[in-house]
Amino acid sequence: FLSSMGIDLYKKTRIPNKGNKVTKTKNLYHKLLVKLYTFLARRTESKFNQVVLKRLNQSRVNRYPISVSRVAKNLNGKEGITAVCVCVVTDDKRMLVVPKMTVCALKFTESAKKRILAAGGQCITFDKLAQTSPTGNNTLLLRGPKHREALKYFGPAPSSKGSHTKIRLPSKKSRKRQSL
Repeated sequence: FLSSMGIDLYKKTRIPNKGNKVTKTKNLYHKLLVKLYTFLARRTESKFNQVVLKRLNQSRVNRYPISVSRVAKNLNGKEGITAVCVCVVTDDKRMLVVPKMTVCALKFTESAKKRILAAGGQCITFDKLAQTSPTGNNTLLLRGPKHREALKYFGPAPSSKGSHTKIRLPSKKSRKRQSL
């Protein structure tokens, strides 16, 4: 009797739940986008919609911003292609001339939007993108660089061999107080 009993695989997370989590945002537009791309990911055989849905469900800390210069660099020499960024598109003052380009993003900073529109480009939203290219044809999916100050502190202990982890120090004010 006891030999036929097995381990309950669903208990104690032996089989983890790998489904997409429900978005925790209070932004109604964002919730509607998640609903739309859930439908598109299910009904179309496009990997593009699944990736966009996954990125829409990410926390804001993991949706790294991308600059106009990086978008322009990736679209260099590609005509009729829409850059899709599931993040905020920011301005880059170092770039003097912004080329004509079509960019789809969750949000644009005011100055970035002005510069793209002044160059004769377009700033579109994800609902507009779903109408124009529901399977992601003629699009280029982009992400911002994964640079956060907090990431420098993660990893093996700073004193361990071969570690490049940044040391946590108290603020300069605290250090001055301690030395007195």
